[in-house]
Amino acid sequence: MWSFLRQFLIALWLVGSGNAFAARPQVVDDARLFDAKACQLETWAQWNRNSTDFGFAPACNPGNLELGFAVVRTREQGETHTTQVQIQAKTVFKATEPNGWGIGLVVGNLDFPRAEPRRGTNLYGYVPVSVSFADDAFVLHANFGFARAEDENRHRAIYGLGAEVRLRERLYFKPEAFRLESGRPFWQAGLGYALVPERVAIEVSYGNRWGRASAERWVFLGLRFVTPPVLP
Repeated sequence: MWSFLRQFLIALWLVGSGNAFAARPQVVDDARLFDAKACQLETWAQWNRNSTDFGFAPACNPGNLELGFAVVRTREQGETHTTQVQIQAKTVFKATEPNGWGIGLVVGNLDFPRAEPRRGTNLYGYVPVSVSFADDAFVLHANFGFARAEDENRHRAIYGLGAEVRLRERLYFKPEAFRLESGRPFWQAGLGYALVPERVAIEVSYGNRWGRASAERWVFLGLRFVTPPVLP
């Protein structure tokens, strides 16, 4: 498995290039859903070089369909503004099982209400694929899709590659690289720890754009809460 991990980390270096759709513990998505009839809340802080982002992202799964939205508030130069608003729907055609694979579909819309110059509303869709090895000790995730902003006249490809590597029973290493817009790719790597298995998790990570030294680096701290089934 470790030989495969080394090859994967080299692949991360070669994977192409992106600015994240609304920040979340992992940008590269998996082909899994949380429990049917349950809801989840992701909340986070991201410290950038000259600003700090605070995110809030609730979602619910009435049955093989996660529906959610996210809001990002950014504090910069003593002022705080809403900088990202996202809505998203996700379904899975084949759920990822231990030592198996899964595939799904995600569609959404991301708006940057205070971007200067105006970046436009981003409509996007992508296919997440996950492959499990060694009883989920190593899970590889790949995304590929397209996005289009209202101020663009063509679709652009978006893609990413990520992984979850189990270090201990509740501790995971999570590296990823992704391209969601023009320019050099971004990378992110961190640790996730399940405070309550399948219910409460904390994640911390560090990321940057490839080849940009410290210009676009960030530090991320996130919490994820998943309820038991609560929907009718």
